[in-house]
Amino acid sequence: MGGCVCRLSFAKNGLSFFTGCNVSWTKPVVEHIITTLMTPQPGLANTARVPPDQLLPNPKARLKDQFHEVARFRHLSPRSETTYWEWVVRFLKFHKERAGAWQHPRDLGSRGVTPFLTYLATERNVSVSTQNQALNALLFLYRQVLTLPMVAGDFVRVRRPPGVPTVLTREEVRELLAELTDTYQLMARVLYGTGLRLLELLRLRVKDVDFARGQIVVRAGKGAKDRVTILPDSLREPLQKHLANVRKRHQWDLEEGFGSVSLPLGLARKYPNAEREWGWQWVFPSANRSTDSETGRIGRHHAAENGLQRTIKEALRRTSITKSASCHTLRHSFATHLLESGTDIRTVQNLLGHRNVGTTQIYTHVMQKPGIGVRSPVDSI
Repeated sequence: MGGCVCRLSFAKNGLSFFTGCNVSWTKPVVEHIITTLMTPQPGLANTARVPPDQLLPNPKARLKDQFHEVARFRHLSPRSETTYWEWVVRFLKFHKERAGAWQHPRDLGSRGVTPFLTYLATERNVSVSTQNQALNALLFLYRQVLTLPMVAGDFVRVRRPPGVPTVLTREEVRELLAELTDTYQLMARVLYGTGLRLLELLRLRVKDVDFARGQIVVRAGKGAKDRVTILPDSLREPLQKHLANVRKRHQWDLEEGFGSVSLPLGLARKYPNAEREWGWQWVFPSANRSTDSETGRIGRHHAAENGLQRTIKEALRRTSITKSASCHTLRHSFATHLLESGTDIRTVQNLLGHRNVGTTQIYTHVMQKPGIGVRSPVDSI
């Protein structure tokens, strides 16, 4: 094999050039080294500026598909993804009505966010939490999906003090529960007896109800936090009977080739058989099977939110209760009645899953004896 004498060195930028140092290599070897050094590495120029914890969605996909792709990457719950996307649609419709044509959010930029948030506060009269939710949705759109910097600007913020929660008395709770029957009555009793939110109740799995320890574990509650709450003694037997019936239905599903449920995050890959195991089944499953939008499998989802909501609303009409109550009112009543019975406010805070004790303190304003039990002077006349 013929040889050649080359003088080879490396510059600071990674390119090669000839210098005064003699190196005796074969010609094919030298050509291969130079060609390799002169060829740019694929993909480095496009990904150098992308943070390692951020996903660049497919630029050729529709905006909704890009939004969904990033939402799955960021582990947003399906409910949060739907809510955020609804705000994006409202944002785009807002500017369409003023410009007369659809505009891409990339073209609107940050300058389009400020008038929209101001419109929500001044014309729509939304609450503080609603405006914050819209702001978070647009922040997610620009920073995570479009990977663009966003500054909301000086928009008008909602300045409305938080209201006092609606609370039922013990007698009113008893009257309401008497108007409910079967599974819906049990679901309402669990809401009032544990202080769960409606979605936390519906997403309970069999393994999270610990009869031996007398507690219920809430997985990925509000703020993606886990917590433990009480399992009332009066609900042990009704829940056990209910789960016995649910297990029979699950056995029928398995015999017919179904019986799977959706699992959180990547557990389905880690435990491929867990979706059919009894412990992962919903405590309150749907009466009908449905197709999972993510996996395409036919299984049984948890009961729908509007089922219990509608039933409680209809039951209220049959009672003498004049308050505007809902499923969440039972959670408010749970906290208030615990405080009235002398339970420490820190304990109530932990049971409810509040991050700040100030959130729990709002229930002291609706107690039958607020604060330290002040008695009105008119009662002594």
